[in-house]
Parts: sequence; C-alpha cells; structure tokens
Amino acid sequence: MQTPSCFPKKPERIAFLAAPTDIARQTREKLIGRYGDCPLETADVAVCLGGDGFLLEVLHRVIQFGIPVYGLNCGSVGFLLNTVSDQDLISRLTKAQPSELHPLRMKATGRDGTAHEGIAFNDVFLFRQTRQAVKIRIEVDNRVRLPELICDGIIVATPAGSTAYNLSAHGPIVPLTANLLPLTPISAFRPRRWRGALLPSSASVRFTLLEQDKRPCAAVADFLEVRDVVGVTVDEDRSLKATILFDPDHGLSERIIAEQFAE
Repeated sequence: MQTPSCFPKKPERIAFLAAPTDIARQTREKLIGRYGDCPLETADVAVCLGGDGFLLEVLHRVIQFGIPVYGLNCGSVGFLLNTVSDQDLISRLTKAQPSELHPLRMKATGRDGTAHEGIAFNDVFLFRQTRQAVKIRIEVDNRVRLPELICDGIIVATPAGSTAYNLSAHGPIVPLTANLLPLTPISAFRPRRWRGALLPSSASVRFTLLEQDKRPCAAVADFLEVRDVVGVTVDEDRSLKATILFDPDHGLSERIIAEQFAE
C-alpha cells in the first residue's frame, strides 16, 4: 500500500532552488518560466535542482518552514533525488510519496572549552587532523563500550546517510524503518577487527578524545566542522524532521534495499 501524498490538493506555490552549476541553473530557469517561483517562506514545496550534497543543504534551509523537498537530479549520483523528465511537474508532485528524516544532533566541545552544536541529516563523523591516528573512548547511554579505539575516525550515520560516507567506510546499509544508527570506524587500527555496531535510534553516543594534545581531531555534522574537539555527543533529534518526496515505486526505502544488491 502506498503512502498518502503530502498534498490534499495540487501544490501551487513552488520554490525552485538550484546548485551553482550550469545544468541546474538552466533547468531552474526553464521550470520557473513554466510554473513561476516563490520564496521558501510562502511555498508549498521546495524543488531542489542539483546533487545529493545540494539537497542536504536545502534540507537545512527548509526545516524551519516545515515544507517538503522534491529533488531533481542535476548532479552525479542522485541517490536522494528523482530523474529529470518532461512529465508535468505538478502531477509528479501530487503523486510523490514522502519519506520523513530525523536529523542527528551533535554537541562538540573544543579544547578551549567552546561549545558547538549542529544537526546532520547524513552523518556525524570524527576524523584525525594530522598524520597520527586518534584515540577515542566510546560511551553509549553513559556506559563505556570501548575504552580506546585507535583509528582515523568514526561515523554515526542516519539511515538515509548509511549509503553515503558510512557505506564507503564499509558500514552497513540501514532501512529507514529499522530505527537503527550505524556506528562505523574509519580505518580502525586497534581493536583491529572491530567493524562497528548498530545502535537503537534512541541511543546517546559520547566520544571522548584521548591524548588530544598529541592527536588532534575534528568533528563534522553535515556542513559544520569543529576543529580540536575534546568531546562529542550524538543523539537523534526527534523534535525535528524533514520530508523528502519521491516518485511512486522509487521511494527512499526501496532505494536503500536496492543499493544492498547493487554490483
């Protein structure tokens, strides 16, 4: 059974957002000429023209307005986007199926004591700043699970982000409905055979950097990068959500399943 459409009636107010590429800008001009354009704050829906990275930027921009995002692939991979076609856009929007995403919230503390906070629809990851590996203590729900991980870094991904950096680091792909967060090391040295964990989405993860004077580390939440961190906590923020729209039979859950059988 298909998920109901986001729109009780055909959307009329569309905000078109384009990545800074020629094909995205040209596609935007063509669509505006046919359907008009309006500001995000008064739009029924945002149409994103670009790649997966630009779609993530748009999700951060629209979350305050509570409107869904429909992506058209004007980039390379386009895992989170729909294909560009000459089919009537209003009809596609009306039939589109929604997928709701809850972001991760990162709270990072720098060596100078400064607190930083950001959200991530893809992932939060820590990564070494120098040639030396970092040493990280991992706590889950206030219980130490790994006293010391020596590695290049570590990733906490959302289900939607499990097919991105997490997959490249050999982490598991997670279906949207699984309520799980992959915890994946990047080039683990000790314990050498530790391949990560699957955590419940309700879990609170705490990373403490060991020997941070000698082994500096950065923390990243989507587009926010914090250098020289000493501690980072990661939690799923259920108070926030973003809605991405997909053409019928090509929803995000189906794409995540299909990706696991791709060559």
